[in-house]
Amino acid sequence: MEIDKTATTKKPKLLVVDDEQDNLDLLYRTFRRDFTVFRANGGASALEILSKEGEMAVIISDQRMPEMKGTEFLSRTVSEFPDTMRVVLTGYTDITDLIEAINSGQVHRYITKPWEPDQLKKVIFEATQIYDLLKQRSEELVRSQAHNALLSVIVTIAQKSNHLADCVQPLVRAFGQNFDTDGAVLQLVTKKILSDTSASCGDYRWSLADDPLVQAVMATGKSQVSLEGKPDDVCQTRLAIAVSFREELLAILAMRWFQPHAVSQDDIAVMQQCADEVAIALTCIRYFSFL
Repeated sequence: MEIDKTATTKKPKLLVVDDEQDNLDLLYRTFRRDFTVFRANGGASALEILSKEGEMAVIISDQRMPEMKGTEFLSRTVSEFPDTMRVVLTGYTDITDLIEAINSGQVHRYITKPWEPDQLKKVIFEATQIYDLLKQRSEELVRSQAHNALLSVIVTIAQKSNHLADCVQPLVRAFGQNFDTDGAVLQLVTKKILSDTSASCGDYRWSLADDPLVQAVMATGKSQVSLEGKPDDVCQTRLAIAVSFREELLAILAMRWFQPHAVSQDDIAVMQQCADEVAIALTCIRYFSFL
């Protein structure tokens, strides 16, 4: 598989929440080299940042803030961002709320004020490692579920379809739904030429004949990937997957996402595996249609 642009290593995202500006500045200086740090002076503004920026690896929140307690704010983030690690800073002795939050899984650790910088760094780096592990397991589960769902569709199509044209629409729909694409097209190939048999799904539609990645697949027989397009491109992530059996190109599956790096290398590997299974199904259908 040819990759147009590989994903660059990005810093994990860290949100720090405190109503005291000096503390926010100190936390920013402490972690800015290793994290992309976002700052909020209260729970309400922190929720706005999360709404705009999405999931954080770690959230550090002061407990005693005027508009809402740190544990109250953090509890509001659990349902939408279950993998995020949450750390509370507290400067007073009443820790009843903290104990309840920790026992319920809403808070990973609490640090007393004034904190020791090296201790806080150790806690945050350990929390980041746990977050990475949780994300990896979550993503593996999602990929496994997508693969199983697609395999079920592929097997059903292979058993029941009598003509190749009948299976194109359900296949592309299954890929589009399970990998959450903004646009997907599956087009059959006959004697190294795109045929008239194709189907699409999603909000974004385009012609495969004019797609540079598809042209590269036709020329090389290898799948093509572009993970990050130009700023003015409508779709930032683009895939053109070769559906081949014994080096014969049977179809091309093209998928696009509006966001850059919308899929990982592991996602792409699963898509290619599913495409290989589709190739076997298409070969079976073609064989039995000639009997």
